[in-house]
Amino acid sequence: MTKTDVLTVNPQELARAWNETLPVVMNSTDKATVVADERDANVLRIHIDTAGRSMYSFDFKCTYVDSREVKVEVVDVERGHDQTDERSEIVQALIEDYVRHIHECAQRLKGLTNE
Repeated sequence: MTKTDVLTVNPQELARAWNETLPVVMNSTDKATVVADERDANVLRIHIDTAGRSMYSFDFKCTYVDSREVKVEVVDVERGHDQTDERSEIVQALIEDYVRHIHECAQRLKGLTNE
């Protein structure tokens, strides 16, 4: 019997687990919100607000390639309520850090997604 490696967890349940786990792996002062994508059950939408006066916010698309691996894409970066240059060194460093935290969260949730 072969097992196909697809995501079988309910998207709402998955988003709830992410909302509980992602803040644990991130900087405690940053805020994250995770919601299931309405069109694709394999996609989570992640919004992160940085702490402090920088007022950066990031939107990521997190796609489950299979039950264990995620692909993370930056959708939008804003500072205050304005678009900002995603290529600046500060923003790139923050993006790298958050992508690492997102992958770490996915690893912690393998027990849920890899049933």
